[in-house]
Amino acid sequence: MVSVSEDDDDSDRPTWAGVPGGKDGSGGGAPDNSGSTKGDLFGDLWVILRDANGVPLLTPEGWVQPLDEFGQLIDLDEEGHPVDENLTLEVELGRLNVGRAPTQVLDRRADEVITLMESATALDTDAAGRLMFEVDGVWKTIDSPLENLAIYVALMTTGTIEGINDLPGDEFDFMVDGVFTVEDLEASTVFLAAATDKTGVFTTDEVAYINVFLGIETETVEKVTYSDIDYSEFTYDRESVYGEVYTDVLVLQDGVWVPETVNIFEVVFGDEAMVVGGSLDAYTTAAEDARLVVNYVHEYEIPVEDLGSVSH
Repeated sequence: MVSVSEDDDDSDRPTWAGVPGGKDGSGGGAPDNSGSTKGDLFGDLWVILRDANGVPLLTPEGWVQPLDEFGQLIDLDEEGHPVDENLTLEVELGRLNVGRAPTQVLDRRADEVITLMESATALDTDAAGRLMFEVDGVWKTIDSPLENLAIYVALMTTGTIEGINDLPGDEFDFMVDGVFTVEDLEASTVFLAAATDKTGVFTTDEVAYINVFLGIETETVEKVTYSDIDYSEFTYDRESVYGEVYTDVLVLQDGVWVPETVNIFEVVFGDEAMVVGGSLDAYTTAAEDARLVVNYVHEYEIPVEDLGSVSH
């Protein structure tokens, strides 16, 4: 198995990542007004008060409401700015900051990804849920963070990967049917997870902000632009997703790293079950779990050139 486009810094979003979509028709890329919200929201990305879908709950004056480390409301001045900005919590986007760049920044990888999908004779997912394609007898994983981000945007805006008419088998037909469904929403957590940093922990505010920058289901009230995605039908059952997932990794035994088949639910989550749904918070939990699995697979993957024991 090999990974596709691991040169993350040079990877760019396929053209189908910026197709028109969302309630304002903005498609990929930040909406035109995304840089001018009350409270300088996009200049300073703060943890703010939101509803279950991540929509900002505004003050009577129309300001977003920042929260402190204890989840308490921070007093605002007459212009909607925190009286004590030191109380605010900044949201770090890390690698996902690429969502703030012009759409053209992520265009160049389209041909490579589409060619891979069209030439594939089989399709599967790795332990984390990232797409794997068999081409000429070799399995290739879409590993590039920016290409995974492109798939995320495609599914979340139109429910389809533009340029692909069919995929091997029928298990993943929902990704090319042109209709956004809860299947697209549930699958998208993995692609977002594969696009983010290896360190750090996903937060609801991080997901909400990146969706705005990517122009996914955006709405604007006064000068506040936000992403209005309905998560009410979203569900995530950790054991159902990972309970029967096994993968080959390196395990340290007596000072020597040796290949071993492990169960993801056991080694990553300690057999701890979790069932959540119906909110952005639940979606974020699923994305964070997927991020942990992606990182585990990367950390302990078996080098292609050495499938035997590896000394530490």
